[in-house]
Formats: sequence, C-alpha cells, structure tokens
Amino acid sequence: MITPLPKGVSMSQPAVLLATWFGAGLLPKVPGTWGSLAALPFAWLIAWQAGPYGLLFAGLAVFAVGIWAGGVYAERTAAEDPGPVVIDEVAGQWLALVPAALDPLQFGIGFILFRIADILKPWPARWVERELPGGLGIMIDDVIAAAYAALGLVILRIWVL
Repeated sequence: MITPLPKGVSMSQPAVLLATWFGAGLLPKVPGTWGSLAALPFAWLIAWQAGPYGLLFAGLAVFAVGIWAGGVYAERTAAEDPGPVVIDEVAGQWLALVPAALDPLQFGIGFILFRIADILKPWPARWVERELPGGLGIMIDDVIAAAYAALGLVILRIWVL
C-alpha cells in the first residue's frame, strides 16, 4: 500500500517528484530503505558510465537538488523531516558507493553500511539533523552517514575484499 500524499502535495510538482525519488518514498513502512534501494541501479549506471568521480559528482548534484526539493516538501507539509522525502537517501547512497568497485558484493555491502549509518546517525549526523532547518537539515545527516559508510567500505576493501 502506497502512502498517500498530504493535501496540497502532488506528484505533478517537480519538487515532490524529486523529493520522493519518483514515488519510492511513498512505499510502505521503511521509506528510507526503499529510497536507498531505488538509488542502486542509478548508482551502478553512473559508476559504469562515468566512474567513481562521476558518481561523486552526481551525488553532490542530487544533494544540492535535494536541499531545494526536500525543503519545499517539508514546507508544504509543515514537517521537519518528512518520511516520504528520500532524495537524501539517494544522495547519501551514491556518495557511500563512491569507493565501491563495479562489483555486486561491494554495492551490497555499501548499501548495508549506509543503511546502518543512516539509521544510527553517528555524531555529528543526529546533531546536524536537529540543528539545521529545512532542506539542508534533511540532507546533511545522510551525507555524514555516507562518509561513515564509505570509510567502512574502504576499510573492508583494504582488509577483506
């Protein structure tokens, strides 16, 4: 069952379409996980076509767009960090996968590490999420979680993979 959009919010609005990552954030129960999963095929395609620097650039571009789109969605719904907004997970997931090789195992590990970091929100992620308003507050904690996940992936690549 798809989560209904609040009154006055429509998928025909570009900010809503992007903030929910084309509706992935409206899927039930765990929108952040759905957003991260929806990010994976795009990440693979970008990394395959443009390499890790291309994925880094794309992640930063989505981060910038997400500040706007997430902020618009939050403002229209009067919520600080609305669950359906998953563009932050997309940006974070892409950034977390920058050190991954085009290898399904490394993408899977990167996905898991990012989800763990995004859920636990290690310092300073939880602090910035609380302290920064609007779209920047929605987006920045996922970038911090991505940094932790990317570091974990680098360590695993050096020691294990």
